[in-house]
Amino acid sequence: MSNKPGAVLALQLTGYRLTTAEVLYYMPDHPSLLQSFVWQKIDLVPGFPALKRFLDYWRAHIEADLHSVRVASAELLPGSDARHVEGSFRLN
Repeated sequence: MSNKPGAVLALQLTGYRLTTAEVLYYMPDHPSLLQSFVWQKIDLVPGFPALKRFLDYWRAHIEADLHSVRVASAELLPGSDARHVEGSFRLN
């Protein structure tokens, strides 16, 4: 992500959100046990291309079989955090 002013807002306006996925998978050495892995990245909603690339990589390169994936996304700058304030303060 860029450090330029407004970069986060620009991403959000084009559909990007902070995406968190909880991946439950079977441990290769103990297939009856489930393990949890949390993945988080800024991703494009609703297609989630970065998450799909991660899961494709998992299937191709990691021995652990996937059980399920829970996905949540949140705005980068929630609307309630921005508000207009009238007034001025003067310090001498």
